[in-house]
Amino acid sequence: MTETDSKPKIKKRPMWLRLVAVACVGLTAWHVFATFLWVSPSSELRNAVPGNALRAYMQPMFGQSWSVFAPKPIDGDYSFEVRATLEDANGKREATQWVDAVNLEMDMIHHNLFPPRASLAGNQLASDYRSRWQKLNDEQKNVVELGYFKGDNWSNRLDDELIERANQSGSSQKSTKSFIESERVASAYATQVAKALWGQDVSSVQFRAGRQGVIPFEQRNDPEAQRPDVVTIDSGWRGLTVIEGQNEQNFAEVFNSLEGVK
Repeated sequence: MTETDSKPKIKKRPMWLRLVAVACVGLTAWHVFATFLWVSPSSELRNAVPGNALRAYMQPMFGQSWSVFAPKPIDGDYSFEVRATLEDANGKREATQWVDAVNLEMDMIHHNLFPPRASLAGNQLASDYRSRWQKLNDEQKNVVELGYFKGDNWSNRLDDELIERANQSGSSQKSTKSFIESERVASAYATQVAKALWGQDVSSVQFRAGRQGVIPFEQRNDPEAQRPDVVTIDSGWRGLTVIEGQNEQNFAEVFNSLEGVK
């Protein structure tokens, strides 16, 4: 037996296994890169990911929030309440009661080791909306409370008014456009919630984002300590909003599967 014959033959891995390995490496590289862009300070490097792809990938499943760590852990609960105007065949309109979408979504988390991504949507939206609203000037905040729901161009009129108030006061155009994006998402989410709850008779929606802080740490042992009051951001009435890619049927199926949804 020659020396060459004594060497064990190396069996080549099948092509499909190598393709799977390459795909896993590529997916891991993308996830690390996307996470780096998401947690790092805002810069032009984020433009390497086109459109809204980075936000759509990271939220809500992979959203990074350093507030879960000391020195300032999460210290409040969010709410996102929705109500709607229903219009019957005779044109008569009636407003519904307020419903907290975040509270309903919590049913998907309780006693569930593997909660779906949908369980975080309302909570994340309320936090994002509140954060961007706080960067508006007082005149812009007053505009947000006004009703914009008549006519097909109601959304454009709202956007133009917010931009004009920013120009008049010299406020940040970047912050204004950021809020306009969040306002559109909030209107679309409220539309989906309303249709899931009250059907196709919905003609307009209204929403409000709230936050209630927990009992302060220094009062944790005080049996009479009470939580701070809820701080709520009110919007005016809005027209129905549908964003490309939304699936109304799937949303309704998930939402209507929750306990006490109506």
